[in-house]
Amino acid sequence: MPSVFGSLISCPYFEPTLSQKQLGLLKQLKARGVGGPAIDTRSRMLLGELVVQFLERDLQPSCQLACLETIRILSRDKKCLEPFATRGAMQTLARHAGIEAGEGLAPEIPDLDVIVEALKCLCNIVFNSPGAQEVGAELRLIVGLTERLKLYNDPLWTHEVRFFDLRLTFLFTALRVDVRSQLAHELRGVSLLSDVLELTLGLRWLDSFEVGRAEDDDDDDDGSLPLPRQETERAMEILKILFNVTFDASRRDVDEEEAALYRHLGAILRYCLMSKADGEDRTEELHSHTINLLGNLPLMCLDVLLAPKVQQGSVEYMGVNMDAVNVLLDFMDRRLDRGHKLKETLTPSLNLLTESARVHRETRKFLRMKVLPPLRDVKNRPEVGSSLRNKLVRLMTHIDTDVKHCAAEFLFVLCKESGEWPSPDVSTSSVSRFVKYTGYGNAAGLLAARGLMAGGRGQGHYSEDEDTDTEEYREAKPNINPITGRVEEKLPNPMEGMTEEQKEYEAMKLVNMFDKLSRWSLSLQHPPVAPKDPDRAVLQNYNSHGPLLTPQTLRYSVSPTEVTIKSRPAGFASLHVVLQARVLPPSRAASLITERSALIWRLSYNIPSISIAQSAQL
Repeated sequence: MPSVFGSLISCPYFEPTLSQKQLGLLKQLKARGVGGPAIDTRSRMLLGELVVQFLERDLQPSCQLACLETIRILSRDKKCLEPFATRGAMQTLARHAGIEAGEGLAPEIPDLDVIVEALKCLCNIVFNSPGAQEVGAELRLIVGLTERLKLYNDPLWTHEVRFFDLRLTFLFTALRVDVRSQLAHELRGVSLLSDVLELTLGLRWLDSFEVGRAEDDDDDDDGSLPLPRQETERAMEILKILFNVTFDASRRDVDEEEAALYRHLGAILRYCLMSKADGEDRTEELHSHTINLLGNLPLMCLDVLLAPKVQQGSVEYMGVNMDAVNVLLDFMDRRLDRGHKLKETLTPSLNLLTESARVHRETRKFLRMKVLPPLRDVKNRPEVGSSLRNKLVRLMTHIDTDVKHCAAEFLFVLCKESGEWPSPDVSTSSVSRFVKYTGYGNAAGLLAARGLMAGGRGQGHYSEDEDTDTEEYREAKPNINPITGRVEEKLPNPMEGMTEEQKEYEAMKLVNMFDKLSRWSLSLQHPPVAPKDPDRAVLQNYNSHGPLLTPQTLRYSVSPTEVTIKSRPAGFASLHVVLQARVLPPSRAASLITERSALIWRLSYNIPSISIAQSAQL
């Protein structure tokens, strides 16, 4: 700051042109020691007010540049923005930046350094001041920015002017919803920015939905040459602006004209996805912005990712070019390995792959081949290992519910999910395959949310897949625990050595545990009535008919490995309940109770006829 201030007051046009008020401000600043190493907040505000007033005069470019550099440094402090957020100050800066709406013709030879410095000041002020954002919207600065974007290819404008034009446009569209809507509809921002992105990358059209680099005469250009650094920086700014402008495009119906526009943009985005930048970090950043924007496009327009013809070296599947899908999958894998801020870094690519697989059969089959290959490892839990399936299954129990839901949804779609609850378009094979690859314990959350705990209902719209079970899986299938998804060692018989009386006692304890579970789960809807005799094994439905199961109506039989409980309550001739379960050691009794809670819930509604006779294969 001291050096900038020194260059400002050393300007030959500075002090002689000041008014009495401005000279008074300058004396206060000098008295406060502004030229020293420390400047307090009040002095900064006084200096800002003085510089803005001085900048309104007709000055030489050197003095303008000194004033703008001072404003740029002062505008970094959020406590000193008041002199710059006024309508007059914003108009002055916009005029020097050449973006003031309705200002008429710009000077024939504008000073580019002054324009760049004024744009930097506006970026700082708009970013830090909500008041300046509102003033900028009222002054319609976005109109001036778009007018200059239409001259984007003019060799007069340097990289810095173009870059900070785009940066200021991004800030306005990110911070002001009204400006975002104005750019999208009134100023036709999607079409304009698509053209600007095409010019930035220097593209030419090889086919209806396929582009290549203009300076490359080879039609097989695959983006192997890295993009220049400056072009990459501008391209990423354009991608961020387009993300803001198209934020709601995927959630509304689009007409044919808009669909054609988005497909045009999608072809350019595919090129960005297949391109490399200067360095791995810059390449990943470019791909990240591209994927974020692809997620905004209508689902019907994502077919452009598969549009290019299969060429030598391409990833081909079912006769379709899968290069773009393969890049998306590799990008997701790298983000999984990183494991940092998964909600922000992983979910965009995961959601994009999910929606692409949902609407494109070839994409779904390719992803299933990569992520869910035929199952061979049946000794380890699904979440143990380093494969893509293992990493995604681990996310199904992630602490962040959004990450957990995205991972489960992706795997479920790959298992031929078709339709959403409560639609009956989910095939039973989808649920069984989902449990097969993830384990029932990991899959329970998504299945419960969709009402599929008992399996699918009806048939899906997908064509049937061939049986992909491996020989190893078929041999081990009878011994696989569906809860954990792996083969487990057989446990010793817990009833060995028990007398018949002890077995009956354990059976009654099990019924009592069901009773407690039913009363707890229904307590919010029906106040529980505690039985007078705590030793009675009672399953109550809490309605006017009284208990459904009592010691008088309960019939049970005990074998070394199973307990079978039957009941035909008095007064309910049509009600017959059968509960058959493997006998478990106490440490695993909770799993049985959780699985059988559905029985208690159904009994609570007094269903006329219930028959449950399945084993808990634990």
